[in-house]
Amino acid sequence: MSKQPARPRRCQLSVPGSSEKMMAKAAALELDHVFLDLEDAVAPSAKTAARGKIVEALNTHDWRPRTLCVRINDVETQWCHDDVIEVVTGAGDKLDTIMLTKAKSAADVRFLHLLLDQLEQKLGLTRRIGIECLIEEVEGMMNVEEIAACSDRLECLIFGMGDYSASQQMQLSSVGSTGGYPPDIWHYPRYKMTIACRANGIDPVDGPFANFKNPEAFRKEAERSLILGMVGKWAIHPAQVEIAQEVFAPTAEDVAKARKQKEAYDAALAEGLGAINVDGVMVDAASIRIVQNTIDRADLIGI
Repeated sequence: MSKQPARPRRCQLSVPGSSEKMMAKAAALELDHVFLDLEDAVAPSAKTAARGKIVEALNTHDWRPRTLCVRINDVETQWCHDDVIEVVTGAGDKLDTIMLTKAKSAADVRFLHLLLDQLEQKLGLTRRIGIECLIEEVEGMMNVEEIAACSDRLECLIFGMGDYSASQQMQLSSVGSTGGYPPDIWHYPRYKMTIACRANGIDPVDGPFANFKNPEAFRKEAERSLILGMVGKWAIHPAQVEIAQEVFAPTAEDVAKARKQKEAYDAALAEGLGAINVDGVMVDAASIRIVQNTIDRADLIGI
């Protein structure tokens, strides 16, 4: 189970690490999480230079997002270890997490864990850097239970449906689309990954939806993820941020109702009662666990 601090992840905004302009704009946004990308958003010829741009951006901007993350290239590439070494050496005290792409096994995550151990010791960093991990290959989905349990630095798993659909050879037109499949083509992998996360005390996060000009479809996908127990969704464009932050936040009405039920239930327990009626709703030990989830989400984001 993770020893890292709990962080809100209603929205994770992707920002190309090769674009100084986009990183400067992202620094001024109010949202839970931003990750500066060294992987898919950066051409191979630009990856080395992008590391330096990310280090400079982390050190010079006044960042308003709550969590700062850098997405690195996967362990099977030539860039992975230098991504970690250069970014952590240059701006490790500004980083909250590092996002590992295309994890296929627990060994991939342990590699990053050990490298961070060494760098933090060498650099004298006092704040431990967490790990976020993308499940976006069929091998990773097959090994997701082992991956979710492999490191106490691990804070969340993210379902990356873009590369995942390619890995499974799914016939789709764009990232996050559902094609002609009637119910929800992503139900099984989302469910499977979410269960693995919850069993190990880490956050399940849903991945991207490519058509940022279709807010209704983005909202629907976010709502489906929320119902399954996921805590947030990626945004590939600032236009998607507000929707994700709204969908994954409990309403003020729901929070007030939950706190009222919890208060009434605690008072009933003190009187030796096991189940009570609160405004026409039965509240018992099982239902109060659901209520507590709402309260915990509200406390985390400051509602």
